[in-house]
Amino acid sequence: MDAIKWGIIGCGDVAEVKSGPAFQKVNNSELIAVMRRNGAKAKDFSERHKVPFWYDSVNDILNHPEINAVYIATPPSTHLEIAKQCLAANKFVYLEKPITLNTNEAKELEKLVKENNKLVVAHYRRKLPTFKKVKELLDNNSIGKILFADIEILQSKNPSIIAKTDDNWRLKIETSGGGYFHDIAPHQIDLMLHYFGNIKSAEGFSTSILNNKVADIVNGIIEFENGIQFRGIWNFIAAEKDVKDECKIYGENGTITFSFYGEEVFLNLSDKNKVFSFQNPAHVQQPLIEQTVNYFLGNTENPCTIKDGVEVMKILDTFTA
Repeated sequence: MDAIKWGIIGCGDVAEVKSGPAFQKVNNSELIAVMRRNGAKAKDFSERHKVPFWYDSVNDILNHPEINAVYIATPPSTHLEIAKQCLAANKFVYLEKPITLNTNEAKELEKLVKENNKLVVAHYRRKLPTFKKVKELLDNNSIGKILFADIEILQSKNPSIIAKTDDNWRLKIETSGGGYFHDIAPHQIDLMLHYFGNIKSAEGFSTSILNNKVADIVNGIIEFENGIQFRGIWNFIAAEKDVKDECKIYGENGTITFSFYGEEVFLNLSDKNKVFSFQNPAHVQQPLIEQTVNYFLGNTENPCTIKDGVEVMKILDTFTA
């Protein structure tokens, strides 16, 4: 192969800006077709984004002779079945998070992927400049030995950081797997795994107050194999005045603080403070998609493996019991 030629399954809100146009901008990458069960919406997306073909059937995407890779951007309830179809059709797969509804499904998918390793998980924050800077500071021992990390995600009942949909499927456990927590926490937990390595043990608790099926408040703790401790709280019914999005990493010599939705990193030491500012690309998934294309072409390592996705699913399920 000299190019990765994509089909998108699920051209909804995420594909509109965050990811979809990036498939047309990355070198050696082409977006050939999009698919959505609502054919009119698929046609509208293809016309606005100048995509040659549109379909309302998964089989039509998989049977297109040019397409060799598929981006699955549907709700999590359909991820496992569609991924199975794509892998059976010998397509490369770029899979949205959370990778499945639950850990059991994730493990089932992992068994299939191990046969050919043709799947990348869309934990795209790994490749954004803000979070790469945090990794660099940690790797350079900027705050000394890492002791623990603390996450606070406090959002109101209408969180601004979560994409809006007509049916609000994210609050339907049978579709999302677990509400707003399952929608955004994979990014935060994946970064902690990316920064600190393998997990020794984890425990969590959750409460459903406004919705008796999905968790409104989730908190969890992790002990990593290297001794680093982690604690996190996610609250989706906070007062507007209390809205917060912060991660603080504590070391022997200072702290690193950042927001998961911001573009600044704060380094605070006893003798100096520094602020590092960045600007995200217009299509935030583009850096990860670029490395994914290079991986599928055999030029680099997998930027986010199925194993990484399974570990995140385990933590999601552990924290929400």
